[in-house]
Amino acid sequence: MDGVALSAGAAQRVRDVIEGRVPPVTARDAATVVVLRERPGVPGTMQVYLLRRKASMAFAAGAYVFPGGGVDPRDTDRDIAWAGPSPASWARVLRSDERTARGLVCAAVRETFEESGVLLAGPRPDTVVEDTAVWEDDRLALIDHSLSFAEFLARRGLVLRTDLLRAWAHWITPEAEPRRFDTRFFVAALPPGQRTRDVGGEADQVVWMRPAEALERARRREILLMPPTRRTIEELNGYPGVREVLAVERTIVTVMPEFALAQDGGLRLIIPGEREGTPVLEERA
Repeated sequence: MDGVALSAGAAQRVRDVIEGRVPPVTARDAATVVVLRERPGVPGTMQVYLLRRKASMAFAAGAYVFPGGGVDPRDTDRDIAWAGPSPASWARVLRSDERTARGLVCAAVRETFEESGVLLAGPRPDTVVEDTAVWEDDRLALIDHSLSFAEFLARRGLVLRTDLLRAWAHWITPEAEPRRFDTRFFVAALPPGQRTRDVGGEADQVVWMRPAEALERARRREILLMPPTRRTIEELNGYPGVREVLAVERTIVTVMPEFALAQDGGLRLIIPGEREGTPVLEERA
């Protein structure tokens, strides 16, 4: 990675937080899901689903990301029909309290449905739906918050399939950022019979890519990958297929990059687990 670009205003805020003039904002709980599939007709060729965020977005504009977003307070509803590991089990995996774990898992499934049309739910605990296009009105109602996820599942007689998710990582936005998220990363396979759809919203393009292809295109600066996305794709690139990814028993370690002042007066982004800090490219006002 050659550098992280910040506007003049954002760079000044980073300095203000580092030097104690401005307090950091609280990170909001969020969840994101890495949806995987084997390339059609080519067994053993794993692809990852990515959305390109619109250039007008306040956070990660133009970046290729996984489906995801912030936890809605209603995601913690105890009446949600639930199959798979219990909220208490997820709390142990995610290293959180039970209520937070419930909200994170529900947000992961809800946001994936909202942003890709993929739904990890079925009419019974051992089934998963094959076609979600018939529930387009419900998806739009979830997006505008006029419908809660619990209400949607109850209306359609569906059970949340938490067993189709695997916890993968935990990233927290640097303290100096004005918009911060405390994000749990999950992985899941595209359910049989389902297809992702270009559902719009915060994205202006969607694509399936092999992990190696995504990394190479990022290296050539053809696409932008944020550090958590890049690190996750690098990790996935070490596995031959979806089955192997889902079989991994991950120990979730919290990663929070931080900005630091360099000796030359510039800024660097320090990412735990990487040898060198990433230079920050400060744009002119």
